[in-house]
Amino acid sequence: MAHQKHANIAKKNTDNFAANEVAILGTNCGIIADLVNKVSSKLQNYNLAYFDASHAKNIDKNNFTEYTFHHQGNLQINTVSPINKFEQRLQFINHDFVFINGNHYQGAKQILILDEEKEASIKKRLDEITNIQFVIKLNSDVTYFDCLVEKFPQIKNITSYTIDEVNKIANHIDCLIKENIAPVKGLVLTGGKSTRMGTDKSTLAYYNKPQKEHAKTLLESNGLKTFYSIQATFDKTIASDEIQDTFLNIGPFGGICSAFQKDPNSAWFAIATDLPFLNKELIQLVLQKRNPSKIATTIKGKNKEFPEPLITIYEPKAYTKLLQYLAQGYSCPRKILINSDIEIIEVDDNLIRNINTPEEFQIAKKEIEDNLNN
Repeated sequence: MAHQKHANIAKKNTDNFAANEVAILGTNCGIIADLVNKVSSKLQNYNLAYFDASHAKNIDKNNFTEYTFHHQGNLQINTVSPINKFEQRLQFINHDFVFINGNHYQGAKQILILDEEKEASIKKRLDEITNIQFVIKLNSDVTYFDCLVEKFPQIKNITSYTIDEVNKIANHIDCLIKENIAPVKGLVLTGGKSTRMGTDKSTLAYYNKPQKEHAKTLLESNGLKTFYSIQATFDKTIASDEIQDTFLNIGPFGGICSAFQKDPNSAWFAIATDLPFLNKELIQLVLQKRNPSKIATTIKGKNKEFPEPLITIYEPKAYTKLLQYLAQGYSCPRKILINSDIEIIEVDDNLIRNINTPEEFQIAKKEIEDNLNN
């Protein structure tokens, strides 16, 4: 067997600089920047970014990184950091889509603008054109360059727009963003110590079967491939529907991180097993209200101050955020939700009631039985 130097960890799907990017090239930088500005104004429900290079000359090298915060909430950064695709991926982690000025940087996907004055520039960058999403013509009379036809014989069949068809261009970008939305998988967190209950809460039966099985059924009945999050063990075979904790001794935070380590390209709908009033309709509501542009979509009781981190869809971008907080010594998923851009759904407090003691279990079990019999 060949020696493998690095661990075989599942990698997040990504383009050159961001999870989902497109380089715009073929005309001057002013036209590209103006197009990005106009298209972005049509897509304000997404988190967008523009990656460009400065044309300024005779600029002194920074001796420090400067962060300037404006009262409108804008942040301006002058950094000493060089361009590095791994660092850029971290900086762009929150963005649903990144536009790149293709005159300066190569994107994994391209929008090609046909500008008769820039044919020589296209010839120079022909090797950088690998995956054309669509073509934009500066005017309807412009013809396809011979070098493009030679490399891409079917280029005339690729969708094209004129530069003034901003709505159509924005709609096409909208489709590119939606194509990249991650699927959702279910995660039932079963690894808790259940100290106050005195027994494993995931094995308690409110509905004539262990609560962990009931919770898994709730997620699966909504079409989600679902897994159990379990504590690390060395004395049993791991079932195909189990994910063993690889982040040890940090509770549900570790279970969520372990799920992302197994599959960083899916969103994870994590639910706890001490929430017996959670029902199929509430699961459906969270899925319907899911906002993939946010770090997470979560539930909050109408009379509660904070969101419930264990009835939450964590988007793939949350994985990086989780690890960043862990590096600072924090392992509380609620802290991340409170301090991040999230989608909050308010519901009746009773639906998300935690059951933590034997007395609470008996009360909840009787209440559920009474509701089922009525």
